Amino acid sequence: MRITKAQRRTKSKSLTPTTDQALFLKTEPHNTLSPEQRKELLRALKDRFERNMNRHETLQWAKIQAKLEADTAKLWSLSEMERTGGEPDVVAHDKKTGEYIFYDCSAESPRGRRRVCYDPEALESRKEYKPENNATDMAAAMGIELLTEEQYRKLQRLGKFDTKTSSWVKTPSKIRKLGGALFCDRRYDTVFVYHNGAESYYGARAFRGSLRV
Repeated sequence: MRITKAQRRTKSKSLTPTTDQALFLKTEPHNTLSPEQRKELLRALKDRFERNMNRHETLQWAKIQAKLEADTAKLWSLSEMERTGGEPDVVAHDKKTGEYIFYDCSAESPRGRRRVCYDPEALESRKEYKPENNATDMAAAMGIELLTEEQYRKLQRLGKFDTKTSSWVKTPSKIRKLGGALFCDRRYDTVFVYHNGAESYYGARAFRGSLRV
């Protein structure tokens, strides 16, 4: 079918957005929260902080909030931790750097991050039944770090976590080069560290992260 010059002009015009359409198509940066979102997130974080003082007995919320309000990127990362079910909370204060350290403190492994393998190489290695994502890429996109085994054990000293689920933890390169990855859980009132092929994934396994603010 031959297209006339008039038809081409009409088609070209239809692909040019109007001023209103152009404004509608403009989006906020992915790591920006609206004032209302910031207010709601800070309210949720403060409420959790005050309900779990055993995790941070010597710290003051006002100082933490001031740090958060001064760093919108970190506040967005916390909103992603919250959105995916991590229930982030302050667990420490680094006196050398002045940073406050947040961990995912949900009772079970964050629901919004489950059914993921360990990293992109593991995801690529699967020939079928691939999961939708992997833990290290998700963490990077959120601006957080996977907990190490040491950090995971520190978290477990603050309460009882992952009694029904498990969480990927940052795996030493020597183990990862051989195809494995580490995960942890709590059973029989004891913290266990296990290994799996990095390409494996399960409905009850996600990952926990940390963030310094």
